[in-house]
Amino acid sequence: MKKIDFMDWDDCKKSFIIKKEVDNEKINSMVKTAFKRFNFISSIEVNKDNVSFVVEDYYEIIKELLASLLLQNGLRSKNHQCLITYFYKTYPNYEFEANLILRLSYLRNRLDYYGELIDINFYKKYSKDFVSIINLIEKLIKEKTKE
Repeated sequence: MKKIDFMDWDDCKKSFIIKKEVDNEKINSMVKTAFKRFNFISSIEVNKDNVSFVVEDYYEIIKELLASLLLQNGLRSKNHQCLITYFYKTYPNYEFEANLILRLSYLRNRLDYYGELIDINFYKKYSKDFVSIINLIEKLIKEKTKE
């Protein structure tokens, strides 16, 4: 697997991170939308013909949840890579998860911009991890809400 590096957080702060007022209504709406997408793709029988789009949707769910987590902290990112870097920087104990999210982002971009399909074996190997990451980020959002 090709090594992918996290974007530099200082570059993110300089060029892509914006301070925003925490908007709990928007956060809740984003989380609900992410889980509607999750429920939809969970109902799909994954095969070699649709796996690329299912993996892409897992990335979209995770991205929306990361954007919600960032907004909870009064920040917004104009760059997906900075969402992932923020997660990695803020929660360094979840290095495996951050690296898998980064890999998902890479594969999603290869699909969207170059038409490169995602191998079903990648999905089979990591699908349980996708769900674990979604549940983890949801838990982090809920914990922050309780503060």
